[in-house]
Amino acid sequence: MLIYVDDLLITGKNSGMIEELKTIMHGNFKIKDLGQLKYFLCIEVVRNTEGIILSQRKYALELILDSGLGNACSVSTPLEQNQKLTSSEYDMHIEHRSDELLEDTGMYQRLIGRLLYLTHTRPNIMYDVQLLSQFMQTPKKVHYEAAMRVVRYIRKSLGEGILFSNKSRPNLVAFCDSDWAACPMSRRSVTGYCVKLGDSLICWKSKKQNTISRSSAEAEYRCMASTVEELVWLRGLTKELGIEHHEPTTLYCDNQAALHIAANPVYHERTKHIEIDCHFVRDQIQKGVVCTKHVSTKEQQADIFTKGLGTNQHERLKIKLGMKDESHSPT
Repeated sequence: MLIYVDDLLITGKNSGMIEELKTIMHGNFKIKDLGQLKYFLCIEVVRNTEGIILSQRKYALELILDSGLGNACSVSTPLEQNQKLTSSEYDMHIEHRSDELLEDTGMYQRLIGRLLYLTHTRPNIMYDVQLLSQFMQTPKKVHYEAAMRVVRYIRKSLGEGILFSNKSRPNLVAFCDSDWAACPMSRRSVTGYCVKLGDSLICWKSKKQNTISRSSAEAEYRCMASTVEELVWLRGLTKELGIEHHEPTTLYCDNQAALHIAANPVYHERTKHIEIDCHFVRDQIQKGVVCTKHVSTKEQQADIFTKGLGTNQHERLKIKLGMKDESHSPT
């Protein structure tokens, strides 16, 4: 049972137990049974022959109209490829110039807040919103224009959401990737990963790393450690829900150097400063919790969480993540 203030969701395999729980709840509280789940906290639930699609169509439409982009042209990607955004402080101290600041800071902050909530069903804008949220204090006009581009991208397919397939096996699989020294201001790398239960996307993340990595292998390995940490937690959670994991969870990485560090028990000079991450990942591999495999960069699904991509690759990875548009989905 999921409770948010006075809204409740009840799910389970035994319909009799669900009815019994509702009877007990009704005997102690005044409740209203709204029947099968269709709408919850601005998230729409649509069932079709493939499974269940979670989307935020109504929420996205309200966001577009409030932004004044109801009649604007759509764009094919949420962020221009290779676009670098910097803070006003960086411009003044490093480049000795400053782009024009946005007069209404609150307007930008509200827009980013609304976009953050939209990432619950739109993982394909996760990286872009994560990047834009770094400039909440003193946003520039270029930041606001980039945020409005994300809104125009959302306009392209209002009913887009995540498909929870009814045909996939309940086994966990993960993809992790990093963009080395991606931040032009701090030279920190970006961690991106996603976890699937069968073919259904259940977890994703895009975040700037806490420390500076001195090589791409180190950045990838830190990303791998973060993903393994999430997998350990998810394996425990799914076990509580009755899903047993008899095989190690496969973790796909496209960096051969990071995979060699994970497989090689000998520490080299260049890996001493990431020794804790090395021990943690290897420990989970030896326990049989995870196993690492190489995947080509083109097939790396987590790539969408680390950088702005071109139109073709962005659309390709979005489909691989299991995203569907419920507006065009047969019921």
